Amino acid sequence: MREISAALITQTVKKLCIDANCHLTEDVKSCIRNCRDCENWDAAKEILDRIIENYEIADQNDQPVCQDTGVACVFLKVGQDVHIDGNLYDAINEGVRQGYGEGYLRKSVVRDPLDRVNTGDNTPAMIYYDIVPGDKVEITVAPKGFGSENMSRIAMLRPSDGIDGVRNFVIKAVEEAGPNPCPPIVVGVGIGGTFDKAAYLAKAALLRPLDKHNDNPFYSELEQELLQKINSLGIGPQGFGGRTTALAVNIETYPTHIAGLPVAVNINCHVTRHKTEVI
Repeated sequence: MREISAALITQTVKKLCIDANCHLTEDVKSCIRNCRDCENWDAAKEILDRIIENYEIADQNDQPVCQDTGVACVFLKVGQDVHIDGNLYDAINEGVRQGYGEGYLRKSVVRDPLDRVNTGDNTPAMIYYDIVPGDKVEITVAPKGFGSENMSRIAMLRPSDGIDGVRNFVIKAVEEAGPNPCPPIVVGVGIGGTFDKAAYLAKAALLRPLDKHNDNPFYSELEQELLQKINSLGIGPQGFGGRTTALAVNIETYPTHIAGLPVAVNINCHVTRHKTEVI
């Protein structure tokens, strides 16, 4: 049994909160640059140029890529041979508290959905646990802004709706979102499981590198088909038209009940932030 201190968890989460908010991953930046090279609409080119300029300034100055530094979504893969010396939940939230404070990141979390009083430190985090073999802990911090989160959708389709039902639901969700999630977007799609599992799958899909398709050839092809159809909508960067409405479509699936076909769409803007560290 390997012991990991709660203090190390806190330190790691703090670092990841700051890093994720200030530096996009290379796969996202590369995808944006490639889309810029393929655009033939002047307004779209100009907006993508501004997006590239923005993330370059953020990189150079260690400043947030977006003013909405989001809710801290923390994904953990905890090895079953690990013992945490302390309270894991408290350690994660202390890391978020320190990261958002020391990084001068906007605090956007309210203590209650209806009384709307800000907690002042961006806690609590949204925490997702997965127990895996081994003696390590993998921590991913994915700040999630709500301009895009608000555009997410879920549906309990009938099995008879099949692949056409899934296609139509995903495309309709993006079309109805329009410019609101600050396109170009990344579209996470979760298919299967239960009502809540499908939503988790859609959010977890946003963590996958944009240059990596689903391992299943069937779903890999569906990802590329949906991306093509979404980009043909003509919404374009920031809604001003063009070929680049989405940077990628990532699909994750899970077994489900014979009577159900849950489908969720979790949209992210081009500021698709996530950083990972293994301890």
